[in-house]
Amino acid sequence: MELVEGPVVTRRQELGAASARSLLLTVLGEFVLPSGAPVWTATLIDLLADLDVAEKAARQAIMRTADSGWIAGSRVGRETRWSLTEAGTALLREGTERIYGFAAEDRAWDGRWLVLAVGVPENARPLRQRLRTQLGWAGLGSIDTTTWVTPRIDREQAARRVLEDLGLLSGSWSFVAEAGVVGDERSLTRTAWDLDAIEGRYEDFLELVGTRRPRTDRQALVAQVRLVQEWRRFPLLDPGLPRELLPPRWSGNRAAEVFRERHAAWAPRAQTAWRELSRDG
Repeated sequence: MELVEGPVVTRRQELGAASARSLLLTVLGEFVLPSGAPVWTATLIDLLADLDVAEKAARQAIMRTADSGWIAGSRVGRETRWSLTEAGTALLREGTERIYGFAAEDRAWDGRWLVLAVGVPENARPLRQRLRTQLGWAGLGSIDTTTWVTPRIDREQAARRVLEDLGLLSGSWSFVAEAGVVGDERSLTRTAWDLDAIEGRYEDFLELVGTRRPRTDRQALVAQVRLVQEWRRFPLLDPGLPRELLPPRWSGNRAAEVFRERHAAWAPRAQTAWRELSRDG
């Protein structure tokens, strides 16, 4: 369901609906998933209003999430309360593990690379774009139009699933190898990923989070949702490279530290506000 005014759906409206749904999933993952307790429509709309989501967009976000099979409603009189479905629980649990695992991730690297050679017809531009997007989500970077790499060799099965889904498994090959004497691995890394752009996003995150000083429990609740909402983008933006391949004083390390610190500091007050809001709802 889109936000419609007459027959025209504007780009601004589409973005508003997508943002509302994304914020709703963050709220569900942070506060509904841990307790497993159902939540009233009014509670969700009230909190989303504090997050600058209009009531109409909030209701549409709730209904679209229900249509996706992630929450299920039950009527109590004239009101509705929502519970996570099995699919919604699995989705949010996976997302939560990825978000917090990424913030804590600092694994040792054994120096090996996963190298993927993929054959895609030159004239299949939509397929090439889907491949780029999905392999990027899996943490791989491209050094040319047919060759993909990652220092995380455990991403091989994820890469295989992408190739299977896109019908590209036949005619593709994967290798696990160490770098030789030709070339520099840091240079390879900068070819495969736009590290300057990623670091710029981390700097924006640090600047934004650094200005937040919630005074009340309700402000801490809103700040907590925004903190997680902004951080959840990084597991998709950042391939999680080993320290050996990153520039000195990489902003991502400081950003992860700040995320952990702020989350731990705000969580008790945010939970208190959520309980009060849920009772009011």
